[in-house]
Amino acid sequence: MNHLGFPYRHDARGRTAEADSYHRHVANLVEQTLLTAPGERVNRPEFGAGLLELVFEPGAETLSEATEFLVRSSLQRWLQDVVQIDELLVHQDEGELVVELVYTVLSSGARLSQEIRRAGT
Repeated sequence: MNHLGFPYRHDARGRTAEADSYHRHVANLVEQTLLTAPGERVNRPEFGAGLLELVFEPGAETLSEATEFLVRSSLQRWLQDVVQIDELLVHQDEGELVVELVYTVLSSGARLSQEIRRAGT
């Protein structure tokens, strides 16, 4: 099965680019879920975690805890049949919101890690 590359682009043949592997596709799904703002998708207005909006909030422990809850609930809601969250850490690092995530891809059992950083305050 072929999976679209992210971000959407064309390959050298002029066709829609595909992800190099299923695990890359899953990492793309995780990133899309976390960075899409609720209301951004026309036919799925509830989709997304909206992390890009949170980078402008003042950094505090409560923000990290709320963001961790938001990330966990969004991934469980939208990707529960694709990944299982093993470890999740959200913190601020010199004005950047950092999400460190370790998850298991359910179809293969592979354990992957991913870090998403977004600059803000």
